[in-house]
Amino acid sequence: MNAPFLKHLCFLVLLLLAAACQRPTSAPQPKKTPLPGEWPKVEAHTKPWTRWWWMGNAVDQKNLTYLLHEYADAGLGGVEIAPIYGAKGYEDRYIDFLSAEWIHMLQYTVEVADSLGMQVDLTQGTGWPFGGPFVDPQDAASKLTTKEYSYNGQGEFSQNLKLEDEKNPAMSPSLIAVMAYDDQGKVEELSDKVQESGLLEWTATGKWNIWAFYNAKTGQMVKRAAPGGQGYTLDHFSVPAVQQYLQTFDEAFGTAVPGIRAFYNDSFEVYGANFTLRYLEEFESRRGYDLKPFLPALLSKNEEEQTLRVKSDYRQTLHELLLEHFTERWTGWAHQKGKKTKNQAHGSPGNIIDLYAAVDIPECETFGSSYFPIPGLRRDSADIRNVDPDPIMLKFASSAGHLAGKPLISCETFTWLGEHFKSSFSQMKPEVDQVFLAGINHIFYHGVTYSPEDVDFPGWLFYASLNLSQQNSLWPHFESFNQYITRCQSVLQAGKPDNELIVYWPVYDVWAAEGNMFKMISVHHIDDWLHPTSFYSQTTGLMKQGYSVDFASDQLILNARVDQGKILTQNEASPAKALLFPKMEYFPIQTLERAIALADEGATVIFEAVPEQVPGHYELAKREEQLARIWAQLSFDDRGEAIVGKGKVILNPNFQQALEKEAIERESLTDSGLQFIRRALADDKYYFLVNHTAETINQEITLNVAAASINLMNPLTGETGLAESHRQEGKTTVKVHLESGESLIIHASAAEAPDSPSWPYRSEAAKTLPISGPWTLHFDAGGPELPLDQNLETIQPWTNLGVSKADEFSGQATYSATFDLQKVEGKNYLLKLGKVHESAKIWVNGQEAGYAWSIPYQVRVGKFLKDGKNEIKIQVANLMANRIRYMDQQELEWRNYHEINFVNINYKPFDASGWEVMPSGLEGPVELEVF
Repeated sequence: MNAPFLKHLCFLVLLLLAAACQRPTSAPQPKKTPLPGEWPKVEAHTKPWTRWWWMGNAVDQKNLTYLLHEYADAGLGGVEIAPIYGAKGYEDRYIDFLSAEWIHMLQYTVEVADSLGMQVDLTQGTGWPFGGPFVDPQDAASKLTTKEYSYNGQGEFSQNLKLEDEKNPAMSPSLIAVMAYDDQGKVEELSDKVQESGLLEWTATGKWNIWAFYNAKTGQMVKRAAPGGQGYTLDHFSVPAVQQYLQTFDEAFGTAVPGIRAFYNDSFEVYGANFTLRYLEEFESRRGYDLKPFLPALLSKNEEEQTLRVKSDYRQTLHELLLEHFTERWTGWAHQKGKKTKNQAHGSPGNIIDLYAAVDIPECETFGSSYFPIPGLRRDSADIRNVDPDPIMLKFASSAGHLAGKPLISCETFTWLGEHFKSSFSQMKPEVDQVFLAGINHIFYHGVTYSPEDVDFPGWLFYASLNLSQQNSLWPHFESFNQYITRCQSVLQAGKPDNELIVYWPVYDVWAAEGNMFKMISVHHIDDWLHPTSFYSQTTGLMKQGYSVDFASDQLILNARVDQGKILTQNEASPAKALLFPKMEYFPIQTLERAIALADEGATVIFEAVPEQVPGHYELAKREEQLARIWAQLSFDDRGEAIVGKGKVILNPNFQQALEKEAIERESLTDSGLQFIRRALADDKYYFLVNHTAETINQEITLNVAAASINLMNPLTGETGLAESHRQEGKTTVKVHLESGESLIIHASAAEAPDSPSWPYRSEAAKTLPISGPWTLHFDAGGPELPLDQNLETIQPWTNLGVSKADEFSGQATYSATFDLQKVEGKNYLLKLGKVHESAKIWVNGQEAGYAWSIPYQVRVGKFLKDGKNEIKIQVANLMANRIRYMDQQELEWRNYHEINFVNINYKPFDASGWEVMPSGLEGPVELEVF
């Protein structure tokens, strides 16, 4: 039996075993506490995942097998399949979405992934948002439209109100109400006077405006749809529409539901979908009054108080329909199949905290590039989008996950981080660290495109992707970047979040805001609905002071209870020490009642200001009197404290002062400039620290934990060691050293660690030894052609050589040199590479010493060095940019797609021919620091 056949047979056996063992996936189970300084166990969900675009669904078993092995070898834990439009010229490979062949390919993908220890999520549609050919016109996204007529009371008003879409009769608007409004404020409903033909005949005196209201269709089609997925977007507010949509998948899968982990829903992006057929009935049932008399004001630019209150009621009702009719129904459907749901709630017209909390894996997204004052970090204004991401936005998803007891909170990461082919690992690291600091622990790259082996460089590409595919010149070094994220996530998924404060998000202030009645809570409009608020200034201030916070909705507070003086929003959530209410305009009575009840049960509840108004329009005077009466029952002393049962309600505009009086302490480590997030695992604590300042932070910091041992853990390298620390008054002081851009994990353990090696702290360098060369440069792999080897007297990028083939090259090249060393016992040796364009892999004396792909580019190499002559090899991988530039200058065709084709970061046709050559290679200086 030959070796290839045996290998193939073994692989088939693995597939059969995987298929036989398919079962519904479950949440990560509680794990034993790692020993001091021990990394938690790595599993599929611990590793980074990626969105995986199936272009044209043009997949086959050979390439699925090849690509999934590539991904597993690179350290990815899973893929999220997203079918989209295809590449031109490959139409004969296209497979229709949900066809028998497509489902077979999905099942095969799951089997291969399972055999590799990977998992699979599935976008429940093609492109985005949900929709397709199986969405009939009556189930398509809807909007409220009107026709207005004037009637002066002379003669009979006669008008046929039926509207017909001549091109597509099935999309014709449905008349839902007819109302007459006179100039004296009188309102009369005429709906029952409309004949079956649509004719309205009516007689009255006075001057009237007659409004006909219709449930119309937005006509929006699925964006970037794949073959078999083109069609209308779904009416998410309609129970029959959602049921019909889910039934399509029931029929397609039958009883053989593929062994995926989760169904996925991308960001809402259903534009103008502000209504549904039974909206008026739902509104009256939920809000207690008829909306029809107020519809003209709702649709107008009138910003009087009554109109704003009606707008608030309208927006609240839309939120409830989205939550109950779509999100909760969809999640329940998935659970019946033993699957999870993963959802991006941002952009929805609703309370995004509740929408996130209703699914198994809440998912946020990063969009654009953040500014970090890290010296040497490349950020060319021409290569980034004109946006200013705010990490606070990410905390809506993580807060919902934390307070609803969800172990995983994911993030679509690096969307439009920079211009195509110009994003490096060094730029990705501070962005992903910022995501971790916001409470995210499950990274999804945006992303990787399925690209067959027979498609030449640069392969199939998605227009808004980071293009982290096997064709990327950084791919051979990708595993090291993934290991960094895996180590971080192994800690950030361990135990539970450890945030001491819950801050209420006043969503009713957002719902009562001026503007269009349809309000999407979008990441792109935070200057409108988030930044001007007291909620924002209070939470950002608390976090800068060193407090850890989660954001809560009214519903989470209504469901909360008190356990030993701490607030618990769900059995699997972490308890909080205080509940904070920032200043707001509108506050529901039920939330106030529950806040006081929590205080009665032993909680500490703090208000920035007295709540004075209730939201909404119905029985306003009665409800505001009730609000005032409930608040008046609190008896505050001259310190602003009211004792309520076992706890207290505090009125203090200075949250930090109030917290200090209650001995709820901040983490003073933020005074150093460090940022952190904390996890609790049994009696242990983990701190994830990041230095995003421009300076090195080398000092002792104090932790709010009395630990028996403190181990430092480097997520870049996996190195661990016992820190210099001491306990005092219930806290622990520990010495840390982080250069700008570095991150570090602290394991504060309740157990002693007598066998842990000491952490090798950086000290002032005894000396610095330059490795000056001469160097040889060999081009290992890449294209369009491999340049000839070069001999270099001094280290320099290969784009400085004046060699055109080197300027055009994207791939990997290795710098080699030798140097003499008298090694000193007990000393540490740090290899510093200076500037690297863009990622380096180092060998010392034939042994792999590590990677350097982020600022500062340095690796500890002492254990690989020897007395006498030493050999060093540094392989550098550059960006794809220079090769793409060459291809565009030569007018070589490589972008040829249906739909949007391929655009630049400003959504203009992509053209790299005018780019400058991107520096590539090792700039240095290369030196050894001895300390």
